[in-house]
Amino acid sequence: MAIVPVVNRESEYEQPGKAAGPCVMVLFGAGGDLTKRKLVPALFNLVKAKLLRDDFAILGVSVDDLSLDQFRDQVTGFLRAEDRETEAWKWFTQRLYYERGDFADVNLYSALGKQLGDLDRERHTAGNYLFYLATAPKFFASIVQQLGAAGLCNQENGRWRRVVIEKPFGHDLESAKALNREINSVLSENQIYRIDHYLGKETVQNIMVFRFDNAIFEPIWNRRYIDHVQITNAETVGVERRGGYFDNAGTLRDMVPNHMMQLLSLTAMESPVFFQADAVRNEQAKVLHAVQPLDSEEVLHFSVRGQYGQGMLDAESVPGYRTEPAVSPESRTETFVALKLNIDNWRWAGVPFYLRTGKRLAKRHTEITIQFKRTPFELFRNAPFHKLHTNTLVIQIQPVEGISLSFGAKIPGPVLRVGSVDMSFEYSRYFGADAYTGYEVLLYDCMMGDATLFQRADMVEAGWSVVDPVLDVWKALPPRRFPNYSAGTWGPKDAEELMERDQRQWRKIEA
Repeated sequence: MAIVPVVNRESEYEQPGKAAGPCVMVLFGAGGDLTKRKLVPALFNLVKAKLLRDDFAILGVSVDDLSLDQFRDQVTGFLRAEDRETEAWKWFTQRLYYERGDFADVNLYSALGKQLGDLDRERHTAGNYLFYLATAPKFFASIVQQLGAAGLCNQENGRWRRVVIEKPFGHDLESAKALNREINSVLSENQIYRIDHYLGKETVQNIMVFRFDNAIFEPIWNRRYIDHVQITNAETVGVERRGGYFDNAGTLRDMVPNHMMQLLSLTAMESPVFFQADAVRNEQAKVLHAVQPLDSEEVLHFSVRGQYGQGMLDAESVPGYRTEPAVSPESRTETFVALKLNIDNWRWAGVPFYLRTGKRLAKRHTEITIQFKRTPFELFRNAPFHKLHTNTLVIQIQPVEGISLSFGAKIPGPVLRVGSVDMSFEYSRYFGADAYTGYEVLLYDCMMGDATLFQRADMVEAGWSVVDPVLDVWKALPPRRFPNYSAGTWGPKDAEELMERDQRQWRKIEA
């Protein structure tokens, strides 16, 4: 039973937002894959939404030997064909600038300083700079250090300077702490925006609205009523062109301390006293610190790792992980992770959180499943089909964004039969929302100085504190049998057994 609007909701809910103030966005890694797939389309969507003012500019930085016209042509190639040669495209490309240089070269930063000064005068950008590090992680600390040495991070006379840092933020707890120290030696915490594009998803942001703005849900959002929580992030893609990076990282490092911990913290956090960045992040941090790290014995029982082999996806044969480009033919790197975690606080004591994430799974799908407990007395236990029914709330994050709730209802007819029905809505159908990359709201928030959806140093370190014990055990005990699941399936059998030992099962997601 879907909630379908009877009127066009687009005009009803669409209200123009406040345009971001004057600034220059300095984009390190301007020719990279992230810039092409996510950042340029997201910025162009902000242009079309009229959320960028005339006193805005983009300064691309890359080692590629390009003229300004060549760079503008390159960026045009990152846009959809229907967006090219429009008025919005003309406005956008006129505000594109370029600086060639090596990130490690001190001369690059003096040249940047000069060009930024020129843009302040030409575009009236008021000395406000947003530095976006769309680069390999090895450059994060050195770029920030060079920006600091060049005086480009100094905030004075009302001018702001902010730095956006992509994941991965470190490769373990020790390296994350070291990176935090290096960056904090140049920047104050309120200048650092550690970005996780999952938090740009409408449904992820709506978790807080759903919980804290609806009196019917918050009272039952606890251990008295919830049996367990499942968080699933499934990808159908393999490592694509990231084999060199991924084979040294693996799914546990790549997904759990950031994406999965962010989803967990938003699901489990207490209500902040007000909706401001530090108030929200304080509550997220409390939850992350309350997640009980697994000891060595628990890692063996409450964690699962897998690696995909050859299989079928969409009726096509796909190769196994070990034959992917830049991957070792004897690789022991995991492409699938499942974990059982517990949160040691009053609200969630005794409620397990099951996490699973992997590549080359049966369907691209991300969701949070809240499984409620059965009623204490099953009045209709003898009714046909009743045992099939459970109350389940599913928050779908991708590719379809929406929320569904299943509950029991009488099946029409003279005989009392109980069945499960679903009540659901999708954002795109109900609100008439356009498709976005997930980066639009995050880039806009950076320019507005709103850090609510960005990780703080203590949150990053808390996430790694959960992951580190698992990494240590897995390093000491290499996997005995890889690959252990076929591409196009839902992962290794051990992941099913992780749930079955608790008399539970993963929610079935239709492929």
